Amino acid sequence: MLKRWWRPAVAVNAALVLLVLAGGGWAYHVVWGGDTAAGTGGQQRSVTVTRGAVSATVSATGTVQSGTTAAANFVTAGTVTEISVKVGDAVTAGQQLAKVDPAAANGQLATARANLTAAQQSLARAQGNGSDAATVASISAQVTQANTAVETAQRAVAGTVLTAPIAGTVIAVNGAVGSSSSSTSSSTGTSGSGSSGGSSSSASGSSGSGFITLADLSKLQVSAAFAEADATRLKVGQAAAVTWSALSGARADAKITTIAPTATTSNNVNTYAVVSTLDSVPTGARIGQSATVRVTVAEVADVLRVPTAAVRSAGGQRTVQVKAANGGTETRTVQVGVEGDSFVEIRSGVTEGETLVIAPTTTSTSGTGNQQGGPGGGQFPGGGGQIPGGGGGR
Repeated sequence: MLKRWWRPAVAVNAALVLLVLAGGGWAYHVVWGGDTAAGTGGQQRSVTVTRGAVSATVSATGTVQSGTTAAANFVTAGTVTEISVKVGDAVTAGQQLAKVDPAAANGQLATARANLTAAQQSLARAQGNGSDAATVASISAQVTQANTAVETAQRAVAGTVLTAPIAGTVIAVNGAVGSSSSSTSSSTGTSGSGSSGGSSSSASGSSGSGFITLADLSKLQVSAAFAEADATRLKVGQAAAVTWSALSGARADAKITTIAPTATTSNNVNTYAVVSTLDSVPTGARIGQSATVRVTVAEVADVLRVPTAAVRSAGGQRTVQVKAANGGTETRTVQVGVEGDSFVEIRSGVTEGETLVIAPTTTSTSGTGNQQGGPGGGQFPGGGGQIPGGGGGR
């Protein structure tokens, strides 16, 4: 009877032992093996010290704009009677763009001319009848004033016709026939271009505000906001390469034209507006498109180089892991030169052909197990050092 009872008990205990061992192995893998997998981040790899070029670039995304724009406004206010162009039309400098009703301006000119004639006749009489010098001087001043009034009235008549101040393309018409045009004698923008036929204009990198706005589409620029650290590495005249988001394969060479002296701050981040002028305009390029400006800020050729991932920085020193003959690794301090996008120039510390080891990126996850020999302090979980449920081996 006792013998038959003993065999099932042994079988049960053996099964429990296997179960506990499997559970312990699973727990160890979760708590310890999980960290190992997460920490490796992939296998370490070997790279060779080579010789070649190293270049460092900075880039920013911006907007395409015209290098020259002009906002044409009427000198004389009035009711618009004619608009000769539409958006997209190419115009030449001095070409008629629009007109306002000239009736009021013509009337003022006629009155000014009549006043001038009367003043000139008065002066002739005073000089002919021997009037004193003071009287002649006073009437002479009236003639001068009347002549000035005629010239002003003539400009007002000319100002009823709006002409193109530059050659370019119409990019905006801010009015319609029958509407009232407001007059202006001042140009908007950073620099003015000469007015023609009674128009005032501005030439700047951005569109001006006028009755009709023109832009020179043969001279395009890209205004991009560069990060503060990158902007310090830029200079006016540096070469740049421009690519387009909407134009697959489009590329243009450019040169940096201006760098803003003050920063623009957004969300506590400083950027600087950098304008680059294109050497040529790719097919399909238009004002307002998004484009990326890339500038090479440092470049060397035929130097020792290693991938950027192979160089580590600690305590103000740069080090690499060199593969030793015995299969281990040796830490060496190196002096670096140009730190490029893909490679770093090495000036001393390694030689061409040596093999470096790039350790995988280490990331750790927090575990809950005892760190002394694994979870549970080397014992089976919850087992109190004994086989659970074994019945004391009876």
